[in-house]
Amino acid sequence: MLNKLKPKSEFSKNVLTLMTGTTIAQAIPIALTPILTRIYTPEDFGLFALYMSAASLVTVLATGRYELAIMLPKKDGDAVNIVLLSLIITLLITLLTFILILLFHQSIAQRLGDSTIAPWLYMIPLSILMTGLYQSANYWNNRKKQYRRLAHNKIIQSSSTVTLQLGLGSTNIGGGGLILGTVAGQALATAILGKQTWKHIHPFLPDVKTLKMLALLKKYRKLPLLNLPNVFIDNIRTAGINILIAKFFTAAVLGQFALAWKMVQVPMSLVGRSLSQVFFERLATAPHSELSSLIQTFLFKAAILSLPMFILIYLFAKPVFVFVFGAQWALAGEAASIMSPWLFLNFLTSPIATIFVVLNRQEVVLGFATVYMIIPLLLLTFFQHLDFTTLLLLLCITMSFLLLLFIGLVFHTIAQTQKGV
Repeated sequence: MLNKLKPKSEFSKNVLTLMTGTTIAQAIPIALTPILTRIYTPEDFGLFALYMSAASLVTVLATGRYELAIMLPKKDGDAVNIVLLSLIITLLITLLTFILILLFHQSIAQRLGDSTIAPWLYMIPLSILMTGLYQSANYWNNRKKQYRRLAHNKIIQSSSTVTLQLGLGSTNIGGGGLILGTVAGQALATAILGKQTWKHIHPFLPDVKTLKMLALLKKYRKLPLLNLPNVFIDNIRTAGINILIAKFFTAAVLGQFALAWKMVQVPMSLVGRSLSQVFFERLATAPHSELSSLIQTFLFKAAILSLPMFILIYLFAKPVFVFVFGAQWALAGEAASIMSPWLFLNFLTSPIATIFVVLNRQEVVLGFATVYMIIPLLLLTFFQHLDFTTLLLLLCITMSFLLLLFIGLVFHTIAQTQKGV
């Protein structure tokens, strides 16, 4: 009995460690956002959202998703080979992106619908490099259960980012201050985590062999072939929504939407990522016969813990946004209220999505992700004549329904796997 309870106790402790770090990391920028909203305009936030959308479409390619494979080998030597494989892919993607931006930055800016973003596109290769380095180090530390280190690093990244954004707000570079602060904060956090990780990886370097990396490249090829398209599709959805809002409405409306998303989705998604990291390790080591039970328990507890928060967001987001951020951000509060059911279900489903990696059934979630990406972009395109809040309500009802279907798909896939289908 004690042996059965120990993993659950350790799991809870690991989740608490990461969630504590994540909570502190998010409390810092959230506490200072009311200052940012008085330094930067909705248009500035719109430019920042466009940059992050464009960057996300490429940073998702940074490691070819091989960072997920760092968790899977039994031997640390094999895991180190995957770490270096991920870093090589990152360097190649960074170089290729820099060349493309050098040649086509004006054309890319025009397609994004805002020519003022053109000079800031040169920051994207640096974002790719930092993302690839960070993801590789992050999953190695996750493998070694260095959750306290990861929690501390989240705090360093968030605090340095918002401090730099505040300082750059007085330089008259508009939304560029938000962009530079984010990239610099990420670079600092990556450098610190990379230095800490190197001390633990260095002893395994004699195990690094070209043939071994090639063998692991082939062994885990489903990650770039199936998991990477899945994540890329998710980024197309998120970036596409932002780009279409800017195109069909205004940069200021996108800024309002971006603030609402930041203040609700981003903190919850980071908590969800902390849960995902620890939950992924738990699912990867659990017998298949226990997977349904583990996910049911997780969904129940996560819903009980998070539902009160989302109810408060639904009821009081608009007056709170006006009071905290200023009268010009009333639309952001209304958007947050409208999106609360969708974001609640997104919070529940994000951590359990790793089950498809554990079961080696990435093709299933890829199919769902494709539908989940196409539908909102079609809604925004064909119903652009509606006012923004009505269109957002239609979007949120549709996406909530799709996420309920996703939960059913998870249990159906587990059942099929257990039957050997």
